[in-house]
Amino acid sequence: MLSLPVARNRVLASGALLTAILIHNLTYPLSAAGGAWPALFYGFYASIFVAATWALSASKGMRALMACIGLVTLVAGLMNSYAPTRATALAVYLSSIAYHIGMIVVLARYTFGARTVMTDVLLSATSLYLVIGSGFAALLALVEWGAPGSFVASSGAPIGWQQMLYFSYVTMTTVGYGDITPVGFYAQSFASFEAIGGTLYSVLLLSRLVGLHTSRV
Repeated sequence: MLSLPVARNRVLASGALLTAILIHNLTYPLSAAGGAWPALFYGFYASIFVAATWALSASKGMRALMACIGLVTLVAGLMNSYAPTRATALAVYLSSIAYHIGMIVVLARYTFGARTVMTDVLLSATSLYLVIGSGFAALLALVEWGAPGSFVASSGAPIGWQQMLYFSYVTMTTVGYGDITPVGFYAQSFASFEAIGGTLYSVLLLSRLVGLHTSRV
């Protein structure tokens, strides 16, 4: 059983991560706002998962890896904001995918490796769900980068990162408003995989939490 101070620190760390992810998802338009906003945004973005890894993982290798990926993500984001090209956009997508995969590994180990159902586990499980969604947004954006026109908006408006983030969460939760449609082969494949993955995650998490709870009864 964890001591009270340790348990409290883990709850604070998990809660801070969840709050930071929500802030990131809501403020992404700042990356294209001009001035100092992109630097502030990417500085915040590049530090979120690094700080969370230090708080939730004891692995020195994972901490070092996430710090390196976070730095690459920061540089790629700044370059794409202040001197955008197809190459810098590709760098943002690839670094973001790697950044998210690292955080998914950390959160999955923390969430599914827990032996008791505590508040920090519930918070980290929620964060994991959101990270998977934003990670898919980067993957879907990469698909659009490689095959322009893979996603079509019913309004005819161009699809940027913020729209892709929105589409990712709509797909993952199987809401499916229909205002953005995947029309390319790879776009449809990844969108279908995300929808299935989002449903399976909920089932696996619920069964895991119920199993942990019943094991203590």
